[in-house]
Amino acid sequence: MTPLAEALPESTLHDVIGLLVRLVESAGALIIFTGAVWAFAQVVRAGVPGRSRDRAADFNRIRLGLGRFLVLGLEFQLAGDVLRTTVAPSFAEIGQMAAIAAIRTALNYFLGREIAQEKAEIERGETAPAHDTKGLLP
Repeated sequence: MTPLAEALPESTLHDVIGLLVRLVESAGALIIFTGAVWAFAQVVRAGVPGRSRDRAADFNRIRLGLGRFLVLGLEFQLAGDVLRTTVAPSFAEIGQMAAIAAIRTALNYFLGREIAQEKAEIERGETAPAHDTKGLLP
């Protein structure tokens, strides 16, 4: 048993962990929301006529920034899942948390991979995203 578990009754420990989980998950949600607001502001700013000639490069830069916010927010969400399973979870709760953690970890992995690819493209000076095969970007 952990020292915290020995010092607090189980009901109090559940309440404390519940509060910590809400705080960590709220931080993750706030990070993701902040990233979405930042990305939206960047898209609006990039869309101002005469502001930039290379819209594809702007789009890649914005996507890369938003992806970083998403990855960080998902890390916080995953931390909340880990915290939730620290106090005597049932097998059903463990299964649910494992499924959620697996989905979030997969999202995080693929976002991280895409961010690395976008960053490499930007560093090589390529301005068109690799997956825009139909010319749908502004």
